[in-house]
Amino acid sequence: MKLAFISDIHGNSVALDAVLEDIREQSVDQIYVLGDLCYRGPDPKGSLERIRALQTKVIKGNADEWVVRGVGQGEVADQVLGLMNRERDWTVSRLEAQDIEYLNGLPTGLELEAEGVSISAFHAAPDSLFDIILPDAGEDVLKSRLMSAAEADIYIYAHIHKPYIRYIEGKVLINIGSVGLPFDGLAKASYAIVEVEKGGIRTSIERVPFDIGEVIRQYEAGQYPNTEMMARILRNARVKQ
Repeated sequence: MKLAFISDIHGNSVALDAVLEDIREQSVDQIYVLGDLCYRGPDPKGSLERIRALQTKVIKGNADEWVVRGVGQGEVADQVLGLMNRERDWTVSRLEAQDIEYLNGLPTGLELEAEGVSISAFHAAPDSLFDIILPDAGEDVLKSRLMSAAEADIYIYAHIHKPYIRYIEGKVLINIGSVGLPFDGLAKASYAIVEVEKGGIRTSIERVPFDIGEVIRQYEAGQYPNTEMMARILRNARVKQ
């Protein structure tokens, strides 16, 4: 069985289309979505429609929570709080009431089994949509914050936009990166494939090119509140330059 895990689309339907085409070419059996569907991208409605059309299991990310109720004090730096809520308001203006209701009702985790292999999947951490746990964290941190809430063979998360695969005490830990806003310096969409066959496990991070210029044109055409910064992030695949 071949499974694809995607996340952090962030309203970038151009990148999402490229990833979904790559997944089709890989003959994947099932797709799972680990959150952050709409916020901070130029096409929130189109991105959400594509995800819902997959008719698959989807969980909530912190950005989905922000779309529902706004960015809260203390959740981001004070100096960007106002801007991020203007971005949130712009996103909501492109959605309908039933879209907000859908995001609000998403679960926060997945427990899966594929041919006897158990998988625990969540957005940022099993008990948080907001925790930031980076690739260079020590094994003790990874075990306590990502791998202690459920017993599984494979743990999969997203949120940090920096994909990696690590092996800890016979378990596999995967961060699947971001479809729409990679932060690791490689300006290509990221997702993960897990293949299980006869008890064996194969895992990979897939990187897919997409038309960054077209995404930036969409930001500009939609008069997005933070176009300049988002264009810089897309071109450089980094938050800070």
